[in-house]
Amino acid sequence: MSEINLFGENILITGSAGFIGSALTQKLLSEGFNVIGIDNLNEYYDVNLKLSRLETLKKYNNFKFIKCDISDKILTQNIFNEINPFIVVNLAAQAGVRYSIENPDAYINSNIMGFYNILEACRHSKNLRHLIFASSSSVYGADSKIPFSTSDMTDHPVSLYAATKKSNELLAYAYNNLYKIQMTGLRFFTVYGPSGRPDMAYFKFADKLISGKKIQIFNYGNCERDFTYIDDIVNGIFLVMKHQPENFKIYNIGRGKPENLMEFVKILCDEMLNANLLDENFNLNDHIELLPMQAGDVPITYADTSELEKNFNFKPKINLCEGLKNFVKWYADYYRSK
Repeated sequence: MSEINLFGENILITGSAGFIGSALTQKLLSEGFNVIGIDNLNEYYDVNLKLSRLETLKKYNNFKFIKCDISDKILTQNIFNEINPFIVVNLAAQAGVRYSIENPDAYINSNIMGFYNILEACRHSKNLRHLIFASSSSVYGADSKIPFSTSDMTDHPVSLYAATKKSNELLAYAYNNLYKIQMTGLRFFTVYGPSGRPDMAYFKFADKLISGKKIQIFNYGNCERDFTYIDDIVNGIFLVMKHQPENFKIYNIGRGKPENLMEFVKILCDEMLNANLLDENFNLNDHIELLPMQAGDVPITYADTSELEKNFNFKPKINLCEGLKNFVKWYADYYRSK
């Protein structure tokens, strides 16, 4: 695929104070691109962490931040009219599988109505070249065929969150067909790393271990996840942004190597011991509670990333040990400074 020139153009990142959004924004700013970030700074998790990410971004003079909830159609459209974006990367969404069971309204407002508002704003935009939007590995539901391929059926979501992400793909396809908006959907697989989301399992594990509490491992430890380091995710998105878009395309973006959750926890514990966050006599087995599978969960995620590799030369570089070491270093530095 041929590369396109992004310099001098306005790039809009929604969810720019979020985990992936802030990391992508910082990558783009460091490369010299003009980025406008929007985020509603909601209280789903610690707002101070979001503000800390924003403070890092505001050090760049090629960054502009606008507080906006994409479920506000008028404000979203006004922002598009003002900045006339060349590329939009929609990462704003209400995240979390289990939270969707408790608070379904948040997912309909943000992930359905919010995404519809983005599509409508893109439809009326004069300069838009490409809309890249976040989907999720959760759309595969409890599919027993692995690895997950974008050619697999995704008609049986097992959580409301997954259903909203599948809905995003369907809405995007319809808008592409009707209005010829160039779009790429990316199905993210279990993103982790420094400055991650506190609601993610690995972050919660670290919090509980450091507090001497037990961590809950579901499906009696028989879960595997395609853990993908944040820098690899960001580099993958950047590769897609730099190239001429296809008319409409969905890609998996993951490491392509599922890891057993118990092994993940052991590595996390080892790194926390190395960082002196846990007592040297700490016994992990005393802090594990094995439980049955929770509603909305799946036993394994495993990405077939061959299309992304073929079209964009996408090659994840960070293995689990290195990634968790980086996370634990950030975790120790961030929370010791508070």
